[in-house]
Amino acid sequence: MILVTGGAGFIGGNFVLDWLAHADAEGIVNLDKLTYAGNLATLSPLEKDARHVFVHGDIGDKALVNQLLEKYRPRAIVNFAAESHVDRSIHGPAEFVQTNIVGTFNLLECAREYWNSLETQDKEQFRFHHVSTDEVYGSLSSSDPAFTETNPYKPNSPYSASKAASDHLVRAWFHTYGFPVITTNCSNNYGPYHFPEKLIPLVILNALNGKPLPIYGDGQQVRDWLYVGDHCSAIRKVLASGKLGETYNIGGWNEKANIDVVKTICSILDELKPRTDGKSYAEQITFVKDRPGHDRRYAIDASKVERDLGWRPAETFDTGIRKTVQWYLDNPIWIEGVVSGSYRDWLKQQYN
Repeated sequence: MILVTGGAGFIGGNFVLDWLAHADAEGIVNLDKLTYAGNLATLSPLEKDARHVFVHGDIGDKALVNQLLEKYRPRAIVNFAAESHVDRSIHGPAEFVQTNIVGTFNLLECAREYWNSLETQDKEQFRFHHVSTDEVYGSLSSSDPAFTETNPYKPNSPYSASKAASDHLVRAWFHTYGFPVITTNCSNNYGPYHFPEKLIPLVILNALNGKPLPIYGDGQQVRDWLYVGDHCSAIRKVLASGKLGETYNIGGWNEKANIDVVKTICSILDELKPRTDGKSYAEQITFVKDRPGHDRRYAIDASKVERDLGWRPAETFDTGIRKTVQWYLDNPIWIEGVVSGSYRDWLKQQYN
């Protein structure tokens, strides 16, 4: 077995589905707190799959984590569990500190105690894979080279600061205790099962519902976009072959300004599901006040993981975004299940 934390969220849920899509895959113990962004409907294809064991719980619950480690004896832990939305971290940073820092600390300590109890061969094979973000590196100007693994940490939001702290803990546990860790820092993910507070699913759903498409500031913030399926394949590769103590940046080689992402989505929707009045969805674009501390540009240099491990993304932005839009058109039941009243209230507060 492997233990996956946060496996009912967007990236974690995609990873669990991707992992178990392989006939010879090891089983997964999936620990998730099921906060607003966790959704069991994402895992519904696994309802009858005995290889998937779901546990509702918190990585900060030491007794529960110890119990799972002792019962299932995993040969690896993949840690996706995190509060991950910058906007929410601005309104309420305490939860981000608790989950991303304190929770990661607790998970590391439980895992280290478990690892120390293993026999020599199992101990040598054990891995702790920590999934993090490119936002820990701060912001780039338009002329700066992309982030590499040696860039200094310069987080600018409560979210990125909490993830930077968790990365430092993971690094320290390797250097101090010899604990077998690997860290990956990814760029902006997109794809199926994405909670609709993030830019791409928000724009798709607002467009289809005739609502404004809110764009912060001038829309020229640049991100590197990584299709979530590619991210899953990268994690499998790093978990299997990555060097202990190393960090690998995972990116899609797809830098796009936010406004261009939105216009691309509008163009695809114009083709696949035209408005009844014949106008373009782009007419719904609305510019709103920029959020505090909004980083101007992120860009990932993923050369290291390609050079050392032979991984490169399979999707371009054009192919990945078309798959994503089509998925949202094809899955209205999943969407309705996550767009609750509390979510609508939050949107009103954020984009009023």
